[in-house]
Amino acid sequence: MKLAWLGCSLVFCSLLHAGTQDPEFNVNSRYTVETVIVSGDGWTTNLASDRDDKISSGLRQQIAALIGSKLNPGVLDDLAGKLRSEFQARAVTHRLLRGASPEYVQVMFEVKLRPTRFDVSVPKFLYDSRQGWSGAVEGTLSVRHNGFTFGLVSDGDELAERYTGMVARYENTRLGSDRVRLRFGFETYHEQWNGNTRGDATAPEAWGIYRARQSFEPMVTFVVAKPLTVSVGAGFERLEDGVLAAYPEAANALITTLHYHRRLDDSEYQQELDADYNLRAAARILASDLVYTRHRWGLRYALTHGRHRLSDSFIAGAIAGRAPLFERYVLGNSTTLRGWNKYEIDPVGGNRMVHNSVDYRYGCWQMFYDSGAVWEGGQPVIVRHSAGMGLRQGPLFVAVAFPLREGRLDPIFMVGMNY
Repeated sequence: MKLAWLGCSLVFCSLLHAGTQDPEFNVNSRYTVETVIVSGDGWTTNLASDRDDKISSGLRQQIAALIGSKLNPGVLDDLAGKLRSEFQARAVTHRLLRGASPEYVQVMFEVKLRPTRFDVSVPKFLYDSRQGWSGAVEGTLSVRHNGFTFGLVSDGDELAERYTGMVARYENTRLGSDRVRLRFGFETYHEQWNGNTRGDATAPEAWGIYRARQSFEPMVTFVVAKPLTVSVGAGFERLEDGVLAAYPEAANALITTLHYHRRLDDSEYQQELDADYNLRAAARILASDLVYTRHRWGLRYALTHGRHRLSDSFIAGAIAGRAPLFERYVLGNSTTLRGWNKYEIDPVGGNRMVHNSVDYRYGCWQMFYDSGAVWEGGQPVIVRHSAGMGLRQGPLFVAVAFPLREGRLDPIFMVGMNY
């Protein structure tokens, strides 16, 4: 009898325990996540419509995956822990807000940062089997809304030159308002040149090579609306003579950048649209020895469904006047015409450029197809194509790319990370 009574008691307790836990979970699971908002000390981003580089791309994708799914408190706790780790925050809490429609809720993560912290990051680390190593490392001291950054870089991937040196930045992410940001950047580099570039540097369209350059760039960014930001400032470039004794010393330009980002989500598909325009105008009014204007347009669309992701990126550029080599357009690196050698395409770059890239991913698997051309105004346009495949997880990737041309198969192997 006692054993029967004990068995009944255990069954009753288990039912009581289930009755106190499961209803809460079941009630929460009725709701669908409408959007996710992450806020920190002086900044806020809505993952349904905004883009904020403060959150790494991998974690951002995990958080954005909540949108359109049923509410799961356990997943919220897990993501709060990841946010706390990434930001080295004192604490991260989450709460629910009423959504715009019945049965929908908004999830708000609040990141409570330490007043002072120090972070080390590696914004670029890349190996190209034909163009060698490139890398950068930065340390940032954050005090409230102020960030002080110092870094070292050696990059032979992005431009016609390999530039090696240091960078320093000051950033204020809340200049009286979270809609206004201030930045001062300083860079000093020593240049190394490929033999093909040295041979073509005296061409009429090029200003020649230089052995060192320094840059000071003050910039103010205004958040006009959450999808649109406008940056205005100036770039003061000092170029030290290399081969040509009469090389101009200054390339000072006014800078304007417009950036638009929009994210749309429904129950099955997520769409992202990015558009940007950049203008650099070097003028005598800034005591510039060079006078030119440089335009760059960019457009990117991405569609995600489950583990499938398809994106298309388009960029174009045009330069009027004779710009220094670091301003000229280059194709054939880790992001454009992958598989081609930039020194084979054009050793000194061009003043006209157009490029398109189609990228398909399934989980961490990636396939891509690039096409583009870089040329000098008034000269024939040669469009080149390349294709490749590999693995990618966030900024980390391993890829093999093939230039598509007749006669031979000459692949390039790339590995690293590139934000």
